[in-house]
Amino acid sequence: MNIGIFCGSRLGSHSQYAEDAKILAQLMTQQQHQLIYGGGSVGLMGILADEMIKYGGKVIGVLPRFFNAEAVGHNQISEMILVDNMSERKMKMASISEAFIALPGGFGTLDELFEMLTLSQLQIHEKPVGLLNTNNFFEPLILQLKKMVSDGFLFDKHYNMLIIDSSPLKLLDRIQNFQYQQDNDWINKIKNK
Repeated sequence: MNIGIFCGSRLGSHSQYAEDAKILAQLMTQQQHQLIYGGGSVGLMGILADEMIKYGGKVIGVLPRFFNAEAVGHNQISEMILVDNMSERKMKMASISEAFIALPGGFGTLDELFEMLTLSQLQIHEKPVGLLNTNNFFEPLILQLKKMVSDGFLFDKHYNMLIIDSSPLKLLDRIQNFQYQQDNDWINKIKNK
């Protein structure tokens, strides 16, 4: 399975972020998944790619041209796809990935995560979207999503599309067993409210 991973170009302030990225990469290699990621050699992106390479995994990077590919791009991965901008990067990753996982990161990580969730909600794709909640990093975001449900801005079924786990192994298992629930009526429910 090609798994698109969104994560920080920085390491963060807790060593557990890097440790879970390493564990996830090792598991993906053992299970013969391929990594589709942002193409960077720094931060959690670099950790993921380095660990996949170390264990013989295939790594495909998708990097906007405006990043100096030699300074930011990873030069040891299996394949680097250069694109013109961040929007094209997301669409390319969406087209070649069969599942998505977000690790801790910043604005870009959240942008990529919500783009994939929105595409799933709109039934543009039927791919699983996961959140690796290392060190409870995403707890405030999860609370915000629940608030969106309780205040009537998000249906429960759409919140439940997001697979959340703090264990890399359990998250991968849940992603592999994901069954997309088709729902053609939710837009009509919004119109009728």
